[in-house]
Amino acid sequence: MSTQPQHHIVQIGSPKEKTILSKSQKEFNRLIRKIEKLSSDLQTLSEAARQIQIRIQRDYRPLVDQYNQFRADLVLLFDRAYGMNDYSKTEKKKLADLIRNMAFELIDTHGITELKSIYDKYDEEGFDKTNTESEELTADLMKEMMSNMFGIQFDENVDVSDPQKMTDYVQEQMAQREAERQQQAANSKAKKPKSEKQQAREAKKLVEERNVTKAVRTLYMDLVKAFHPDREPDEAEKVRKTEIMHRVTEAYEKSDLLALLRLQLEFEHIDQAHLENLAEEQLRYYNKILKQQAEELDNEFVDLQHELASMTGRPAYLITSPIALEFSLNSDIAQLKRDIKQIKQDSKTLAEPSRLKQWLKTYRIQKPDDLSFF
Repeated sequence: MSTQPQHHIVQIGSPKEKTILSKSQKEFNRLIRKIEKLSSDLQTLSEAARQIQIRIQRDYRPLVDQYNQFRADLVLLFDRAYGMNDYSKTEKKKLADLIRNMAFELIDTHGITELKSIYDKYDEEGFDKTNTESEELTADLMKEMMSNMFGIQFDENVDVSDPQKMTDYVQEQMAQREAERQQQAANSKAKKPKSEKQQAREAKKLVEERNVTKAVRTLYMDLVKAFHPDREPDEAEKVRKTEIMHRVTEAYEKSDLLALLRLQLEFEHIDQAHLENLAEEQLRYYNKILKQQAEELDNEFVDLQHELASMTGRPAYLITSPIALEFSLNSDIAQLKRDIKQIKQDSKTLAEPSRLKQWLKTYRIQKPDDLSFF
């Protein structure tokens, strides 16, 4: 017998019959619809993200490597030109600047380390020292920015030499500061005697939390009693109940009220009439759980958007669907193919000394951050 999950509609009343619903019943239906949409959107975007990651490795990364190899070949071309007597002092100065800027980025960002020996010919300090100084300068700037933004004091010996280490340290300091703030607030609160109203509010909140937890646990225990496989003598039925219990336990561990309600409908432990006759107090607890579940799914969706934004270089708010992801990647691949075609033509053209000399007349020595060529 199949135990594959089925999609059972959880809803109070019927739109066709125009059932008159209470405020809590309407809220229940609204939250169910929101959770179903968020779950569907999250699943769709997660699958799209998985496919995009495959395509990035299969279709995009090889093109990036190919493009950067052409850029590395240009560095070698400029190096050979520098060694010729055909170029003036000014032209060689420009060639050296090109070599330093292009080689540094290709080594540092793309790992083409065979260009180190070329770079070192045109920089007295050499790549390793220049790179260390650059990292130290970047780290110092980031420390200053984080100190100004969050008031964080950096330990002199802390290693924040890369973005991940910087992020980890900032998060650790922020968490520590928040913990200290909460402890101070707790200590201050403990010293101050609570009024009767405060005590009553806290007691009511505690009861509410217990009742919300109990609402989920009651559904869970009802399913456990029906489908626990340990006392089942029939082997085939035992296998079926074991599979069902996996689904029940997974839903309970996630506090997934919607999944538990679906399971009860699927296995006919409740029916539509049961949902429509839920007491207002029970609905209120259910709605609290569903609201929290919707917020968690919403946060999960936003986190996935930011993860994909980091991966694709697109703003998070533009990453809303598989179509948007696919369009973004296809556009990047098409542009990269055009760039490769162009740099191949440029390499062929600049291999001729007369054409290179002509191009160097238009080149202005720039800072690495200002580069907009090749």
